[in-house]
Amino acid sequence: MVKKLTPMSEDFNQWYTDIIQEAKLADYSPVKGTMVIRPYGYALWEHIQAYLDKRFKETGHQNAYFPLLIPKSFIEKEADHVEGFSPELATVTHAGGKELEEPLIIRPTSETIINHMFSKWIKSHRDLPMLINQWANVVRWEMRTRLFLRTSEFLWQEGHTAHQTKEEATEEALQMLDIYEEFTQNIAAVKVIKGTKSEIEKFAGAKVTYSIEAMMLDRKALQAGTSHELGQNFSKAFEIQYSDENNQLAHPYQTSWGVSTRLIGMIIMAHGDDKGLKLPPAIAPTQCVVIPIIPKNSDSEHILTIARGIKDLLPGIRVHIDDRTEVSPGFKFNEWELKGVPIRIEIGPKDIEQNSVVVARRDVEDSKKPMALDSLNEDIPALLDLIQRDMLKVTEEFLEINTHHVEDMDELIKKLNDTEGFVSCYWSEDKEDELKIKELTKATIRCYPLENTNQEISVNKPNIEGKFVIFSKSY
Repeated sequence: MVKKLTPMSEDFNQWYTDIIQEAKLADYSPVKGTMVIRPYGYALWEHIQAYLDKRFKETGHQNAYFPLLIPKSFIEKEADHVEGFSPELATVTHAGGKELEEPLIIRPTSETIINHMFSKWIKSHRDLPMLINQWANVVRWEMRTRLFLRTSEFLWQEGHTAHQTKEEATEEALQMLDIYEEFTQNIAAVKVIKGTKSEIEKFAGAKVTYSIEAMMLDRKALQAGTSHELGQNFSKAFEIQYSDENNQLAHPYQTSWGVSTRLIGMIIMAHGDDKGLKLPPAIAPTQCVVIPIIPKNSDSEHILTIARGIKDLLPGIRVHIDDRTEVSPGFKFNEWELKGVPIRIEIGPKDIEQNSVVVARRDVEDSKKPMALDSLNEDIPALLDLIQRDMLKVTEEFLEINTHHVEDMDELIKKLNDTEGFVSCYWSEDKEDELKIKELTKATIRCYPLENTNQEISVNKPNIEGKFVIFSKSY
């Protein structure tokens, strides 16, 4: 039988780990801190990859590939960058049985090697904008790891672009943030907040970091994607120069942006329940599972033929016929609920007599209802669309209910300590106060929401305007 999961209310972290292993999304590898992504988990990543890759290409980006190994001197060229990543760097000192003259870094990100190549490729304003994306693995030697959320090696995409003007770079960074929001809300069915990071929380080497922030079911924040304006930091460090229209040398303005396999963790923690995964139809590897119900002394072949024919009625939908005979229908129900398949169709002799099936939604409890066999080609696609919309709506309402507003520092600290969720306030950028909040509550600034960018009021400091901000504990 399917293993019973640790209840979410009892131990959220263990519940999360149980789901990943019991639903066969991933497993621990022999190297501490790394994971093996199993076929069902990798199918989710392939859907993420397929959607985003299409959107990147539609907006003019091209895929390329850059080496895993980077000369250590490259990492050291941009001061903030090396300082930000130094604790997480994995270094290769020997190869081919000999000590290397210069150590090599296993990429934590590819800014440095890509900018080295940009310095060779960008010579004229006609070479701009340069819009490159890479699908790759990266290594960051994390001390505390968790499957999908934070592992020493993970899969991601990283976009790197170069532009003539700061305005073009800003437009690019925001465009890619919008694409990430589009994916998380329209495909992953998770409501996110778009915003800018504080100086403390921004990417090492960036001028501005934008992020999308999601609320998980334990009310903690998860940074689901980031997009960075790099200014001319890297183009100066790597001597990237081009001749402009007036034949003057100039440094381009740059961006980088990325999402990773932590999006799979987001989907688990934003939608799941004590039965397992709940997958939005747009990303589910299997959107509809058909389970034949075959009582003793019934015409099993006839039932199986009708069941298998349902797949032909649903072109374009990812349908699986579970015709296993060695396990019971109840076992199958539990297994496919664990795997989060959005729709289950049951069909037995009585249903066939009535030219109907029984349909159950994974996202709604006790949702079984009959559906005419002849109308499945219309009703199932419509139901998948409804489930997709409803799952997003649930996360929108959950975010709204669990976001609280406070008016002063004492109230902020109390609320963060006493209540799980997001806490908003008007904040004057102050690193010491921000670090104090983190020390006292373990919460950080998640972002300054873009939709509130122009909302400023006086805070409890003379002649200082406060900006609307979201604090939360996070992953």
